[in-house]
Amino acid sequence: MSTLTDQGSSTGVPAPKGKPQGIVGSALNYLTGQLRQVGLFIALIAIIIFFQIATNGITLAPINVSNLIIQNSYILILAVGMVLVIIAGHIDLSVGSVVAFTGAAAGVMITQWGLPWWLAAILCLVLGAAVGAWQGFWIAYFGIPAFIVTLAGMLTFRGLTQIVLQNKQISPFPEQFRDLGSGFLPDLGGGTSFLEPLTVIIGVLSAAALVGSGIRQRMIRRRHQLVDEPMPWFAAKLTLTAAMVLFITYLLASYRGTPIVLVILGLLTVGYSAVMNRSVWGRHIYAMGGNLHAAELSGINTKRTTFTVFINMGVLAALAGLVFTAQLNLASPKAGEGFELDAIAAVFIGGAAVTGGIGRVTGAIIGGLIIGILNNGMSIMGVGTEYQQLIKGLVLLAAVAFDVFNKRRGSASIT
Repeated sequence: MSTLTDQGSSTGVPAPKGKPQGIVGSALNYLTGQLRQVGLFIALIAIIIFFQIATNGITLAPINVSNLIIQNSYILILAVGMVLVIIAGHIDLSVGSVVAFTGAAAGVMITQWGLPWWLAAILCLVLGAAVGAWQGFWIAYFGIPAFIVTLAGMLTFRGLTQIVLQNKQISPFPEQFRDLGSGFLPDLGGGTSFLEPLTVIIGVLSAAALVGSGIRQRMIRRRHQLVDEPMPWFAAKLTLTAAMVLFITYLLASYRGTPIVLVILGLLTVGYSAVMNRSVWGRHIYAMGGNLHAAELSGINTKRTTFTVFINMGVLAALAGLVFTAQLNLASPKAGEGFELDAIAAVFIGGAAVTGGIGRVTGAIIGGLIIGILNNGMSIMGVGTEYQQLIKGLVLLAAVAFDVFNKRRGSASIT
């Protein structure tokens, strides 16, 4: 069964007793043990610095950062759901088609049926849950592998999209609905202030909350005498994280403020991180992906857990479909093509194990950002799409190879 250590957390194992180490030595030993997470942050920062230099500063220009968040929001939403599916030991190839299907449904409801946009959005989320329940039933209770069920779903919902739209595009949508994908929170400064006040407030509060949460969690772990990162690393990590949040806040406040979809992503990241780390359902997902047989013997209802994981994926795919449709102001039969590959790549680049049982929501978000920055940076540099695909494929392969290397290194150290 998967342990908290498997999840990428430093908690869950009593602190070893032995010869005391120096501060630097203990920090280096900890970093070696946390190579997966440390390497991910280093890779993200290195990619940002590289493209910042290669694009003559365009990568971190306020307008580009804002566009980067908006343009990759739907992939990040899909990655949040996909990481749960992969941790549970499954895969979902249908999410791109579900994005198109729910976007088509929203288009019909809003433009043809005349429903209020908010009611259509709610109905689309319910539709996404129904799609997830349909696929989850065949996987959990009928025993068909998720690869086959979702491959069938990819074809089925792509066909339903074309039927619903009659192979036509639907546009335009109301402005309130479009704001879901490309709108911004209100500017409290009325457009006259140097930095948008509401964004500054949100950013400062977010940084303070991250620091406070980190300190509180460290105190809890120390009180229970659990393994924890050395103080130098803990302080450096907390400082760097807060600095990054404040820097992004400055960039966004310098342009138009906080994109609405960023608020959605923030809530999803915080909420699902808490669910996976603290709830019974989250622990069951980790346990099931770590060792399915052991999870069943321990009394976990693995069928129900699998069923709910795919319902959750369906809801998030529907949300991504709403965001993508609102952003384009268009419902199209070809929407969502290849989204499943980007979402899966984001999860694996973010440190999830191919065999399940290991992964983090924040890792999936970082993996999605790496893909987004690669796409954005290469497009600015004028790199052709053929080379972009080549480079992204090599990055994905390197991420999975790194995961395999870590497992072998861990097995060697145990023996």
